[in-house]
Amino acid sequence: MAQQKLYAGAKLRETRTRLGLTQRSFAEKLGVSLPYLNQMENNNRPVSTGVVLALAQEFGFDVTELSTGDAERLVTDMREALADPIFADGAPPLADLRLAASNAPALARSFLELHRAYRETSERLASMDEALDREDATTRLSPWEEVRDFFHYCDNYIDAVDRAAENFACPSGTRGDVVELAIAALKKHGVDVVYSNETLRSFDSETNMLTLSARATKATKSFQLLHQLALITQGKLLDATLDLARFHSDDSQKIAKIGLANYFAGAALMPYNAFLAAARETRHDLEMLAERFGASIEQVAHRLSTLQRPGAKGIPFFFVRVDQAGTITKRHSATRLQFARYGGACPLWNVHQAFERPGHFLRQLAETPDGVRYLSIARNVSKPGGGFHAPVRRYAIGLGCEITHAAELVYSDDLDVTKPKAFEPIGISCRICERRDCHQRSVPPLERRLTIDLDRRGALPYQID
Repeated sequence: MAQQKLYAGAKLRETRTRLGLTQRSFAEKLGVSLPYLNQMENNNRPVSTGVVLALAQEFGFDVTELSTGDAERLVTDMREALADPIFADGAPPLADLRLAASNAPALARSFLELHRAYRETSERLASMDEALDREDATTRLSPWEEVRDFFHYCDNYIDAVDRAAENFACPSGTRGDVVELAIAALKKHGVDVVYSNETLRSFDSETNMLTLSARATKATKSFQLLHQLALITQGKLLDATLDLARFHSDDSQKIAKIGLANYFAGAALMPYNAFLAAARETRHDLEMLAERFGASIEQVAHRLSTLQRPGAKGIPFFFVRVDQAGTITKRHSATRLQFARYGGACPLWNVHQAFERPGHFLRQLAETPDGVRYLSIARNVSKPGGGFHAPVRRYAIGLGCEITHAAELVYSDDLDVTKPKAFEPIGISCRICERRDCHQRSVPPLERRLTIDLDRRGALPYQID
């Protein structure tokens, strides 16, 4: 089989810009001519083996990033946006979307921002929202969506914050008692920690008093303690990261700062190198990792999806959290599987069944329409309110990887990953799923014609050509 050519012009330009090099100096370091580099950066020529080796040797570049990047995410996001009825008569073919994602990623992102603005405006009109009558009403994407996309396209890994958290948790090179370290660090800033039943976390800057919930689990207390520590001691680092993101509103800035503080808390609770080593040792057993690091199952699953440090990457996982209505509340994927930006996840996915079997890990061998196969595990997550009358929040989390990594997970034991029929067909979103015979389909696919027979009815009221 002929080897697939590697076109990575956008990634080459991004790397050169980050290093602050001109095309000429970059070409000299790579050992190629200026015209040759120009052709590679514009995807007129594939990246040669010599250039790949030079990137690794000269700059310590993780060459796997050349082929992963944002292209698959952008293609999936554009396909879903183009499933909008306004594009029904003129949606471009998949090949064109891949070209746009590879050759003009900035243009692809601009298109997505434009569609989000259109969608938001349409939803406001449909619901007769008074926001259109306010002076501050705009058509930009919501702060939550903007922050979600920021982490999404950072591959859910923030290097500076991750390393700062690791340095804090491992002051002598080995992991210390992170709670004791946090309390000691806060005391140096004059902050006292107390406990009550009134709120999950509250910090009074006038009295320098941090109040944590006495009813919360140990993992939650530790996480909230580290979150506040990040806000108090890592403010300059968080603000510098926010400046680079260039968010459009103060609300986006504040939400992103909460997200970065959460990131620091998770990275301090589970320091990168120690956690990566433990994950490999336990074969990614979530329960063992949760016990070892004093974290929750959800915190462990989410942390596994962030292990994308260049030169020391873990398994590329996808991670998702859904509520009982099937709405995705958290999502990230370092794999080729990308989640729907709007609506819920595929109903055939085992994450929905987790609500039916609380306390159990559900395993699923799944195959997406593009032929990629995955091992997926799902489990319910309950967050009690701490009292009889307090509400209980219920979610389900899903974690998975491509089947090539399955042997490294304890959850693959006794599963026959060599049998094609063992893999259940799942999709991303009905609007972009091309499966013809799915009995759970809710709407027709975008890129297929329909045949409607008044005298014939199967699982669906139409046939997909």
